[in-house]
Amino acid sequence: MKTRFALTLMALLPILVACKAQDGSADTAPAATTAPAEAAAPADTAASAKSAASTQAAEPAPAAESAAASPAPASAPHGPDPVAGTDYIDIEGGQPFLPAAGKIEVAEIFGYVCPACAGFQPLVGPWKAGLPSDVHFVYVPAMFGGTWDDYARAFYAAESLGVLDKTHDALYQAIHVDHTLKGERGRDSVQDIAGFYAKYGVDPKQFADTMTSFGVSAKTNRAKQFAARSKITGTPSLIVNGKYLVKGSSYPDMLRIADHLIARERAAAAK
Repeated sequence: MKTRFALTLMALLPILVACKAQDGSADTAPAATTAPAEAAAPADTAASAKSAASTQAAEPAPAAESAAASPAPASAPHGPDPVAGTDYIDIEGGQPFLPAAGKIEVAEIFGYVCPACAGFQPLVGPWKAGLPSDVHFVYVPAMFGGTWDDYARAFYAAESLGVLDKTHDALYQAIHVDHTLKGERGRDSVQDIAGFYAKYGVDPKQFADTMTSFGVSAKTNRAKQFAARSKITGTPSLIVNGKYLVKGSSYPDMLRIADHLIARERAAAAK
């Protein structure tokens, strides 16, 4: 299925778009299919065709496999040092989403219904699995209203019920490849979403109830506040230690810049 997911994403490249919020609602900005690949800036909601094509070489790693993988030791990042204002934006007064002692946080603000996030996942999944042990990666679902909010609640419900690891990549597949769920093509009901998770052993009623629970509401509110103070302009967005909003010219460039910012935070902590 991983190979099929990656190959099918290739077929969807001409229609991949980066997703953004406008006036509190979900919207999309078409990617320019004739622009040079390196000119794209996915963190600013313009997905690069070349960077998304990297998905052919980097198949999505299931979250369960990522969690089991041994973290790689820290190594020097490649490429030039990132430049403030061009490669990243300083977040004034920024704080990690889930602070952890001795850890450098990398947060991805994403949306299951966002085609650009689906294109980024096959790259960020293996990158996440290879992060050093002093780096803590966390997914933060975007709350842009409508179906975005429903799927954000589904993310935290899956986390609460212990099925997130085996459903994260599969949900992208269901929405963007198999089309068994509609995503932004037409709003899925809570029952539709719960039906997807039922395939992974979760009682549909229990899942629907969990989506509307107080605990999940508290988590989605926190996610919305984090995205607001991080001043994201679209998804996918990477935030390093709550301090830096990564930009970049392509998906691989976003990860390269994140590597540099992680090393910067590591060096600062060692002083």
